Amino acid sequence: MVTTASNSRQDQQPAFVLHHYPFRETSLVIETFTRDFGRVALMARGARRPKSALRGVLLAFQPLLIGWSGKSELKTLHKAEWQGGYLPLRGLSLICGFYLNELLLKLLARDDPHDRLFAIYQETLVALAAGGEHAAILRRFEKNLLGELGYALTLDRDAELGAPIVAQCRYAYVVERGPVAVDGVAHQNAVELSGQTLIDMQSDDYTNAVTQQQSKALMRALINHHLGNQVLHTRSLLRDLQQL
Repeated sequence: MVTTASNSRQDQQPAFVLHHYPFRETSLVIETFTRDFGRVALMARGARRPKSALRGVLLAFQPLLIGWSGKSELKTLHKAEWQGGYLPLRGLSLICGFYLNELLLKLLARDDPHDRLFAIYQETLVALAAGGEHAAILRRFEKNLLGELGYALTLDRDAELGAPIVAQCRYAYVVERGPVAVDGVAHQNAVELSGQTLIDMQSDDYTNAVTQQQSKALMRALINHHLGNQVLHTRSLLRDLQQL
């Protein structure tokens, strides 16, 4: 049950653990992604004790129902129940999962609800566990994430002329503007790509090898822009394992 916003106690909230780290001798601070409250930081008191009911439950990529109390930014976890039903992530899929979590940690503000993004995150974990094409799964998530944060990509029209994208034309994607036809004029902070890539990204089709390469370059540039000076540590792991 979700209580009113004025009440400091919440119960039965669907959530995932994004990250955790030790606090003092027996406790954990955990960053969670919740369905109705967005990113919430919680103190799990005594969670590291051998007989704690929370020990072994607060795992990444597994669906939980949690409850907490408190009005400060760091609230107190008082309940966490594993909901089951998700296959574990392994190998490259596991690294991709950590990449998703790092994106959410660094781009989502705390206590900012994104219920649609929560559902997309769930679907993405299922796709990774099922062994889908990793690059395509990540591009779809990145695109949806930016859209949910208010930075939706323009993929269907020329940002300068308003004309529909032409598959055979070349475009420079200008950050915070969108694609403009390449006309011999240099565009700062722009990624050059084909009209076909824009069309493919609009329909979430990443089967074409050129689209895979160009969409990766575009999404990296856009995410870097919105991250500012923050560094994505999982990206270097992905780069070492496979060119995504």
